[in-house]
Amino acid sequence: MKSFKPEGQLILTEENRRYLSSSFALHDAYYAEAVLEGRVMRCDGEHNLHVDLGCMKGIIPRNEGALGIEEGTVRDIALISRVNKPVSFVITGFSSENGETVAVLSRRRVQEECRKEYISALTPGDVIPATVSHIEGFGVFCDIGAGISALMPIDSISVSRIPHPNARFTAGQNIFAVVRSFDEAGRITLSHKELLGTWEENASEFSVGETVPGIVRSVEKYGIFVELAPNLAGLAEFSEGIEPGSHAGVYIKSIIPSKMKIKLIIVDSFSADYPAEPSEYFIKSGHIDRWVYSPPESEKLIESTF
Repeated sequence: MKSFKPEGQLILTEENRRYLSSSFALHDAYYAEAVLEGRVMRCDGEHNLHVDLGCMKGIIPRNEGALGIEEGTVRDIALISRVNKPVSFVITGFSSENGETVAVLSRRRVQEECRKEYISALTPGDVIPATVSHIEGFGVFCDIGAGISALMPIDSISVSRIPHPNARFTAGQNIFAVVRSFDEAGRITLSHKELLGTWEENASEFSVGETVPGIVRSVEKYGIFVELAPNLAGLAEFSEGIEPGSHAGVYIKSIIPSKMKIKLIIVDSFSADYPAEPSEYFIKSGHIDRWVYSPPESEKLIESTF
């Protein structure tokens, strides 16, 4: 069975480079029906995609550019937005253009095969690789294979609340996700927080008496919530002049598993444009039926079921 990965993960592989090394190798790829990747250099006025194959020019005709283009359920922006980015395709033939051999490509066919052979077999709870393709205030759209998109709502990104998904992700970032649900049209919704560790797993990284970095996520009259890790926040006493989004150095005063509380003292807070740290995953593969965030002794149960 073919392996279907988010676009961009094949382009630098040895096999992909070998197939793009010569016209003879491209013909081998054609007969093998191999899934390849190349960078889109141009989208012409008719919305055909021109792909850099190194040794030869490649063209993806508009209707072969994505699932749904021919049916009108997907807009042409799905093609235009691929310029200067990798795309997956198979070679469907060769033609001549002004005496030059051109490879005719299909991205739609790869997406059809990806849906049939890979996505149709997924079930809620499956952990899969994904690539962040587009970020909106309500969530992120992720490529889960061959450019096929799935939505990860903002409240599924982490236990610690964030003001915008760009506080956690950047476009093009490779991540892991868990399949949360399918709708009637077959569209997939993803989750992420279940892969970032339970309260207990995260809290075990910290000790009373330490001073550690954090990010101020919320300022309330009763206290200030400081994120210590994507799935862990502590509470400090209210103090004037501290703004959400500020970075801070915080002293860990106490850790109370039964109440899922970490009491903090803010030593200092300041503005800084530090890049978001890559997510530390506790789960990267397999399947989850039930995930319990709260520790056994906690008075409150926080869980996800799939």
